[in-house]
Amino acid sequence: MPSHVLSLLVENKPGLLTRVAGLFARRGFNIESLAVGVTEVPGLSRITVVVDVEELPLEQVTKQLNKLVNVIKIVELDPVASVQREHMLVKVRADNATRSSVLEVVSLFRGSIVDYAPDALVVEVTGDQGKVDAFLRALEPFGIKELAQSGLLAIGRGGKSITERVLRG
Repeated sequence: MPSHVLSLLVENKPGLLTRVAGLFARRGFNIESLAVGVTEVPGLSRITVVVDVEELPLEQVTKQLNKLVNVIKIVELDPVASVQREHMLVKVRADNATRSSVLEVVSLFRGSIVDYAPDALVVEVTGDQGKVDAFLRALEPFGIKELAQSGLLAIGRGGKSITERVLRG
């Protein structure tokens, strides 16, 4: 099934995320990625949802989402017409023998060391799905001790803004 990225502009109200996720669950759709955060407009949040679903069922869910009182706007973001990034923190084994090799991989992927311990490093990297997957594969030989990854964050390219369109009416 094709993957779709939806950007929802919503009022920042308790329980809304549960209702949004529930609409996908009731249809039997698995949410691959979910990220929520405030926007530049006080009281509004952006929910970025990635789902694998065919076009017609997605259209049905989108119509149901639009019926929720606190949902202001829904946009499907085309990968070519949007910037899409993931954020990852990885705790990787790094002793005296392997530390320089780990640092070389981190540098190659333009990552950052955010914590140091004698036997491990916590590394931060940001990029598209391909980059973060390749970064993980490069670190696997050293031993990944722990991993935390954000949901996909996405925003449309160009000067137009989803919030500007909504606020202007």
